Amino acid sequence: MPMTDSAQRPGDPAWLKAQALPLLQFSRQARLPTGFGALDRFGRLPADARAETMQTARMVHSYAIAHLQGVPFAADLVDHGLRALAGPMRDAVHGGWFALADAADGDTRKPAYLHAFVALAASSAVVAARPGAQALLDEAVAVLEQHFWSESEGALLESYNRDWSELEAYRGGNSNMHATEAFLALADVLDDTRWLDRALRISERVIHQHAPAANYLPVEHFDARWQPMPEYNTDNRADGFRPYGQTPGHGFEWARLLLHLEAARQQAGLTAPAWLLEDAAGLFAASVRLGWAADAADGIVYTIDWDGQPVVRERLHWTLAEASAGAAALYRRTGEAQYDHWYRTFWDYIDRNLIDREHGSWHHELDPANQPAERIWAGKPDLYHAYQATLLPRLPLAPSLASAVAERRS
Repeated sequence: MPMTDSAQRPGDPAWLKAQALPLLQFSRQARLPTGFGALDRFGRLPADARAETMQTARMVHSYAIAHLQGVPFAADLVDHGLRALAGPMRDAVHGGWFALADAADGDTRKPAYLHAFVALAASSAVVAARPGAQALLDEAVAVLEQHFWSESEGALLESYNRDWSELEAYRGGNSNMHATEAFLALADVLDDTRWLDRALRISERVIHQHAPAANYLPVEHFDARWQPMPEYNTDNRADGFRPYGQTPGHGFEWARLLLHLEAARQQAGLTAPAWLLEDAAGLFAASVRLGWAADAADGIVYTIDWDGQPVVRERLHWTLAEASAGAAALYRRTGEAQYDHWYRTFWDYIDRNLIDREHGSWHHELDPANQPAERIWAGKPDLYHAYQATLLPRLPLAPSLASAVAERRS
């Protein structure tokens, strides 16, 4: 774990541990009767807040880990989220999950991204031994296998309409990245290395086959034949989930996941190809080179174009969370000083610019001058990225997060 001197600095173990509880306390205000909603920048629920499945799944995952750490209020929040995922967020007619609670008459699309988070949440809750978690996990796995996993493509299909009769003619790097994260957890919780094989196939499909020829950053958007679509969303460049161009933050995130996958496969006695480390290092280097201070100001720009120039210059908090975790993973794996340097650089930036010491949590978005903004994401809805960033540098690369916390009580 990165450590260059004995003084407590941003990113040191005790400092990270001290940051975690305030994040958990801030986000507990997101509770609604039917799940969890999105908080504003002051930590309040807007009057029109609705319970969202993505928020609820991420909350269940995060508070399940907090419960494993002994946080006293966490178990009740996990159980509340599990009830929401098993009830008002679930499609009782056709199976799977809606984006919003009680959404049967509204947006009934069923994206892979969302279902990967439901599976991750359920797996963490199983590790935390919460009631109802196993049944939710069994159902989430069944939906993934029946509708989303494509054995022929070696990746997840993207999204369907409500009754699963219409498949979107698009394949997404983002959804498959989070599927890789979920599959690492499923391999541990289900004690089934098939999920590690699937994670490897996704990583090869999305990263190894495409990233080296694309600035060594992840390609985000593909057609149904897995051909890159470089102009996808050119008219909606700042989309929060499918932005135009390339996303350096995902390069950092993928770098970390590839190292987790390598460690998990080695721990399970499986072959871990050399390209996992090679691609992780390449992704990290490109994300630093093209994303950090790309417009001469500190921070990581949200997106770049295919010539490596900034497109959306806002700085989103999750990119720094993933950058710091990626640097920690590479430092743990290689011991190379450059990764300790970047780990420190990222945490110093987080400490200086993102941690909101007046209202709590982290600013989720900064403008190009590093001032709080809300162009892409309003408020502070996300606990998951910042909280994980306080945990990952203190844990081994395998097993997956909840299982590692259960073993070590970190």
